[in-house]
Amino acid sequence: MNVLMVASECAPFVKTGGLADVVGALPAALARVDVDAQVLLPAYPPLFPLLPKGEEVARFDDLPGGPGRIVKVKAEGMTLLLLDAPQLFDRPGGLYVDETGRDWSDNHLRFGALSMAGARIAMGAIDGYQPDVLHAHDWQAALAPVYLRMAGRDTPRSVITIHNIAFQGRFGPQVLAQLHLKTDWFHPEGLEFHGDLNVLKGALMFSDRITTVSPTYAREILTPEFGMGLEGVLQARAGALSGVLNGIDTEAWDPATDGALAQTYDVRTLKRKADNKTALRARLGLDPSSTGPLCCVVSRLTNQKGLDALLEAVPHLVQRGAQLAVLGTGQPELEQGFRDAAEAHPGQVATHIGYDEALSHLFQAGSDAILIPSRFEPCGLTQLYGLRYGTLPVVARTGGLADTVIDANVAALLAKAATGFVFHDVSATGIALVIDRVVEAYADPKLWQSMQRAAMRHPVDWDSSAQAYRDLYADLAG
Repeated sequence: MNVLMVASECAPFVKTGGLADVVGALPAALARVDVDAQVLLPAYPPLFPLLPKGEEVARFDDLPGGPGRIVKVKAEGMTLLLLDAPQLFDRPGGLYVDETGRDWSDNHLRFGALSMAGARIAMGAIDGYQPDVLHAHDWQAALAPVYLRMAGRDTPRSVITIHNIAFQGRFGPQVLAQLHLKTDWFHPEGLEFHGDLNVLKGALMFSDRITTVSPTYAREILTPEFGMGLEGVLQARAGALSGVLNGIDTEAWDPATDGALAQTYDVRTLKRKADNKTALRARLGLDPSSTGPLCCVVSRLTNQKGLDALLEAVPHLVQRGAQLAVLGTGQPELEQGFRDAAEAHPGQVATHIGYDEALSHLFQAGSDAILIPSRFEPCGLTQLYGLRYGTLPVVARTGGLADTVIDANVAALLAKAATGFVFHDVSATGIALVIDRVVEAYADPKLWQSMQRAAMRHPVDWDSSAQAYRDLYADLAG
């Protein structure tokens, strides 16, 4: 079965978040269940070295924003279809924002071009390649199913996966003509959303199936609290909606072979994990004599992640004898807040602003617990990395966090099934209370190690989810 994936990022080539990790890992998992997934991706500057190694397989002169060509190339075990349109993608700054942090003013054209190219490839624009299913990821690819329907095509069938419904792609109605969209589709039962074009809504209306990245998030987004204004659309299409839990690349994230660690280990050699704690403390200037748990944060520093509440709880965390290591970048006030916390609590709190992939691996291996107090979390991957590395996740009960972490309640502890700590109240008080539970559990080494082993044995790979996607594709393709 052939599946064309359309996405705006893909690890290890270009990444801003979990979307890239999913798109980078899923094709290999699908290959194990006889699905050939090729990935259509913009040719951003980091991908330029791949272009001469590939073959031009299609050229389009009338995409939104100008011409582009498709270059097919194999890299990192994947087949990539790169949209080479320098006028749209050859620029400094981020994938979606300029060097000042503002959205590129032509993002509608950039990702409209990606979506239109995806729709045309799905309709057979590449000789010898006919996808059975078009699988679009998030708003940046969401017009691909719309363009398919505009062309009057019922096949191939289409899927849109919502990785985070907070990002929808809203633009003024003046862009309709630039995107070659039918103006008579601009109404509340189509593309219109409170006077604007809502790209993600278009995909929700016109895709054959809708998936999101955890079963709990699939239920949550049907409500006003989590649906971000699109809950009505999703309720109308609830029969087409399902949640398929994300997995992780268990080869890239394997404490037994991870070259970024000071010492590798597995569930049978768990004592070696302590060497990574020593290395992380030395790297960050944390007090090596502290006897409490070392908690870490590896995250975008945003209020969505509940990190404003965590910042308020830092004094309590330190007072309980725990340490905190923070790695991430995000809202300037939170970046400064965690810098200030490190200055106020030297040796107990350390903050590294920025992103460093290798350092994130050491954070996972060197910490005792990873804090993820998100107000909403479609799936989350860092808690899965934590499970894999025996770093117990401390998570809010929402989305994929609720689906992947088993709380250390009495029943779970008696069954030796607990893999972390789950709490409800994302506030300084709620976080302080769960920190108390973490500190008390850590004081019992036998209990803590039992939970670590349960965590490391918990399945976090893509196997069951890849089979679920295969079943969905097979159902669509008939």
